[in-house]
Amino acid sequence: MRAHVLDTVGTDLREADVVLGPPKPGEVGVRVAACGVCHTDLHVIKGEVAFPTPCVLGHEISGWVEAIGEGVTGLDVGDRVVCSFIMPCGSCRQCDRGHEDLCETFFAKNRLKGQLYDGSSRLSAADGTPIAMYSMAGLAEHAVVPATAVFRLPDAIPLEQAAVLGCSVFTSYGAVHNVGKVTAGDTVAVVAAGGIGLNIVQMAVAHGASRVIAIDIDDEKLALARRVGATDTVNSRTEDPLEAVRRLTDGHGVDVAFEAFGSAPTVRTAVDVVDDGGRVVLVGIAPVGVEAQFDIARVVRRKIQILGSFGARASVDMPAVLDLVADGRIRLDDLVTDRYAFADAGRAYRDLEERRIRGRAVVTLTG
Repeated sequence: MRAHVLDTVGTDLREADVVLGPPKPGEVGVRVAACGVCHTDLHVIKGEVAFPTPCVLGHEISGWVEAIGEGVTGLDVGDRVVCSFIMPCGSCRQCDRGHEDLCETFFAKNRLKGQLYDGSSRLSAADGTPIAMYSMAGLAEHAVVPATAVFRLPDAIPLEQAAVLGCSVFTSYGAVHNVGKVTAGDTVAVVAAGGIGLNIVQMAVAHGASRVIAIDIDDEKLALARRVGATDTVNSRTEDPLEAVRRLTDGHGVDVAFEAFGSAPTVRTAVDVVDDGGRVVLVGIAPVGVEAQFDIARVVRRKIQILGSFGARASVDMPAVLDLVADGRIRLDDLVTDRYAFADAGRAYRDLEERRIRGRAVVTLTG
């Protein structure tokens, strides 16, 4: 099959023929319809997040079931499906505790070694050299995915747009529902209105937030944030975000602030704009080694909680995400702003790095 291979850090993706093995017990073979373009993949390309090479990236896909491994139930060949980027093993210490987003097997086998859970990759070069898999390695015509991460897609949800459910929308649900615990009437700030941030805006609205303030340096992204539900926007290039948020919240700050970029300045902004007793949820993945500074005395004295959020729980949260989308409470047509043909996957990541993508982009394989 054709796939986009990252041979070494810092190089362009190379479209190549690779070999994909069949699904093993507990796994599903998927013909890929679309793959989301995520900034975390870009971190790997640039060497800001360690991952073995050669590898195939792409960790949020939609498509059709084309093969089913031994022991898999609840799916049929031909089903339209979406796959979550966290692929829980279902049996490690964290999965047993209900914390699939902390699955030890996923981190140890997939994120560190690029393998599935028998300790091998399903991908290889023609000469047999293993190729590491970032999640399910979705920048390819076909993928093999643990069944724990494969979900039948409701008919009402368009297949190509659905790809972004597996990371972008899934991650925003985990941040807003599980960690930020946004409830009706809460005030919210979202720092960085990119693919994840826009989803957090929309997810906060779906959870009943009374005011959602989007903060970014790009007026086009801020306009899109308003379209998906932000009540207010702040361009932090031209206006001090702390002063703006206090003006909008009667001098108090917000109940929950989300950081969705992964940089020291944006983390500091999120901490600054939260009210006393509020919650700061860090969602953006930063390059390894990046550290943030904030006023420790204020955090302590004002009982500010600083919380990390990585993805969500596949078995519980992905069905909830699908329900929100099927009910129209989360709209994908405003979130998926850019589409690229399969041959142009490399250009998609260059555009992402140069901030040309307004919301979320997908690489499509359906023509």
